[in-house]
Amino acid sequence: MFHKEGYKIMAIAAALLIAINIVSYSFINTYWIKFAILVVTIILFLLIIQFFRNPKRKTVLNDANVVAPVDGKVVAIEEVEEKEYFKDKRIQISIFMSPINVHVTRHPIGGKVKYSKYHPGKFLVAWHPKSSEENERTTVVVENKVAGEVLYRQIAGAMAKRIVNYAEVDDEVIQGSDSGFIKFGSRVDVFLPLDTPILVKLDQKVKGGLSVIANIEE
Repeated sequence: MFHKEGYKIMAIAAALLIAINIVSYSFINTYWIKFAILVVTIILFLLIIQFFRNPKRKTVLNDANVVAPVDGKVVAIEEVEEKEYFKDKRIQISIFMSPINVHVTRHPIGGKVKYSKYHPGKFLVAWHPKSSEENERTTVVVENKVAGEVLYRQIAGAMAKRIVNYAEVDDEVIQGSDSGFIKFGSRVDVFLPLDTPILVKLDQKVKGGLSVIANIEE
């Protein structure tokens, strides 16, 4: 199953790669060169479509749990100053997506969308310390009665050139449901209250919509 954001790109890529093979078979007489071009174009197409995988995930709904919004590796768990919405200190959990990860963003909690804003910006590498504040990004805050307000931020990287965000203010969203997509990358940060029990460790691999990264009790 593929994400809807990838259909146009996959169609264009398929057309271009087919055209390359038609040209090669028309004008190249050496068989092994034509075969090599065919193999390379097939590999390229497979690499492109794997970016847009959208596997179905069955999230165990729990208003006290915060689930990973994306697939990837936990690269930071630290106390930071969240300057955009809370304007106070929060625990930031950063999850980095490699090119082979699923790039669908999912709602870490269910509830009501309180805030949703897109910020144009730079395309620093995702692990750069300033990428959370200077890169192209979207910030979303969802609230429910148990977890309170949880902020997550999609951050573009050096490869990612477009962030897609479906969350709109006043939407009622379901935990683990599709909230957006980062084309070809790269990182999502989650901001939680300082006293939140964190259930993941640095370098741990997580699955979006499945892995519980924190639990906020009533």
